[in-house]
Amino acid sequence: MRIPLSAPDVNEEDIKAVSDVLRTSRLSLGPKLGEFEHAIAAYVGASDAVAVNSGTSALHLCLRALGIGEGDEVIIPSFAFIAVANAVRHERATPVFVDIESETLNLDPSRIESEITFRTKAIIVVHTFGCPANLEAILEIAGRHNLRVIEDACEAIGAEYNGRRVGTFGDAGIFSFYPNKQITTGEGGVVVTRNLEVSQFVRKVRNQGRDNPESWFQHSELGYNYRISEINCALGVEQLRRIEPILTRREAIAQQYSRILAGKSEFKLPPMNVPCGRISWFVYVVGLGMQFAQFQRDWLAQEMQMRGIGVGRYFAPIHLQPIYKGWATPGTLPVTEQIAVRAIALPFFNRIQSDQIEEVCSTLAELSDFATNMEEKNVNRHKLRTQSAGG
Repeated sequence: MRIPLSAPDVNEEDIKAVSDVLRTSRLSLGPKLGEFEHAIAAYVGASDAVAVNSGTSALHLCLRALGIGEGDEVIIPSFAFIAVANAVRHERATPVFVDIESETLNLDPSRIESEITFRTKAIIVVHTFGCPANLEAILEIAGRHNLRVIEDACEAIGAEYNGRRVGTFGDAGIFSFYPNKQITTGEGGVVVTRNLEVSQFVRKVRNQGRDNPESWFQHSELGYNYRISEINCALGVEQLRRIEPILTRREAIAQQYSRILAGKSEFKLPPMNVPCGRISWFVYVVGLGMQFAQFQRDWLAQEMQMRGIGVGRYFAPIHLQPIYKGWATPGTLPVTEQIAVRAIALPFFNRIQSDQIEEVCSTLAELSDFATNMEEKNVNRHKLRTQSAGG
């Protein structure tokens, strides 16, 4: 793509840090792992951080650490990356899908309580696209029903709620550092928590259930190889050093998109601000007008890609995926389904240039106008055929 959907921002300091690790004899479970974990914990304000090989692994281990298992139910949004539901199922628990708010695209607190049963054990709060969820309301519900809360902040490092960084409000929080995220380790994730038992369990189970990395053949838990390499951690340490300039830059990109697209009634733009919070811009997602159906959105996305502009169709609802067929009845999550078929993510990365943003916006507007005009012509032809048949 001439203008990709996303691109990692790797500089010379990052490359040097990785090269320095490659010149050592420690490529796993070395000093960079501890340095990265301490840096993440300090940045978000958590007591401890445990780095693993992906955000999905982080979520899986949080569920295990909190005792979520077979027969339990976990409330989650369907408008999210599928790993949220998959991690629940890996522990033989049942994901219960709840609808979202139309503005923030996060779990709607007013819809949670009606889905709670005696089997409900936890809520996974996803801070969608870096926009902080309504944690006060969700935590109040969880407290009254004695539910665990996991914050999925994989898209939201640096986002804040009431002056505190997300990921630190629930029993545990998770972050992801895939190459399309605000900062990257290539592949990687982190569990953050203030619960010592949770962090000790995650640290043990990520490393094949070893109590002590030095006791290589002593295992006290059924564990996994969810370790992250020193190479990844070295990259993460350097990226984290400049996270605030990165977040500022990404906010400026979002502002430019909104300035250019403002006043175009065919687009619903994401909120630039939210009450009590700070958005950490992961992507810039535009909602197409109500006149657009899914096939028109998909056509528009294909046309933009043919012109060398990368776009994303975030998110396909989990409950409508083939693997989750039958887990929720289509139509029971109306906000999720209505937004998902019209959402389109525009190119969004640290080094995107102003002229590229202008090209993206002008192309989007041009194709949107074309699709709207074609739809109007189709409607008029249908009316004429109907009138002719009636006559």
